Amino acid sequence: MRVFVFGAEGQIARSLREAATHHRGIVIGHSGRADVDILRADQVEKALDEFAPGIVVNPAAYTAVDKAEAEPELAFAINRDGAAIVAAAAKRRGVPLIHLSTDYVFDGGKDGSYVESDPVDPQGVYGRSKLAGEHAVAQANDCHVILRTSWIYAAFGNNFVRTMIRLSGGGKPLRVVDDQTGCPTYAPDVADAILTIARRIETAGWSSRFAGVTHLAGPDAVTWCQFARMIVDAAPKIGGERAMVEAISTADYPTAARRPRNSRLCCDRLAEIFDVRLPPLQLSLANCLRRLFETPT
Repeated sequence: MRVFVFGAEGQIARSLREAATHHRGIVIGHSGRADVDILRADQVEKALDEFAPGIVVNPAAYTAVDKAEAEPELAFAINRDGAAIVAAAAKRRGVPLIHLSTDYVFDGGKDGSYVESDPVDPQGVYGRSKLAGEHAVAQANDCHVILRTSWIYAAFGNNFVRTMIRLSGGGKPLRVVDDQTGCPTYAPDVADAILTIARRIETAGWSSRFAGVTHLAGPDAVTWCQFARMIVDAAPKIGGERAMVEAISTADYPTAARRPRNSRLCCDRLAEIFDVRLPPLQLSLANCLRRLFETPT
């Protein structure tokens, strides 16, 4: 199976390249921003022509949540227009597309976990641009799988786990928001899930039941503060620094963009349609920290 991935620098794109090494029969092609600008249709078309994939995966996105408030045009260009260009190019080749989206399409006001059919109401530029991308992908290519994920972390890249480890050595308590709840999701788990989904599509052939939005997130819900405490409690056992974590409210940590109070995603459809279930947070976090301290990147 030949899978082409747009974007090379992000946590999911990098994890996909690594995951392919232990998924038999999968060949990954990829492009970074320096090679292929997804806003350039000619470059997208050329990349797909040269690689001839059976599945296209697009995790490429503008993800600077706060900065997006000051750069809405750029956020929409990449997250909506670029997504549409990739989806249309895949469509012209009769190739299904797996597109990555976000929990930020919701307003965070629901008490329970969000299901795919819940009303969307993004509260910031980033969420609105990603929702516009979902719509653009669905319009451009009937054979699409849109995967909404949340709270991505890995042993590399910019993410909450690496930030907590870096700040733990400062000798001061870490002040972390305790009134936002979500599902931390390990990027290598996402990559494995994407390749499993791609394999199912290839094996079964495209089916309309695959199409649409599917939630893909870790199975355990915590607050940012609870997640931070899990990180700093586990880190000293494998060489990290010990730190205290102080719970604060969202009001104590103002940001340019509003964060959803509740980002929990129900992944029942993921299990039902694709037979995919992500590992528990404790196991994935342990794998992440072990790799982080064994091979810092």
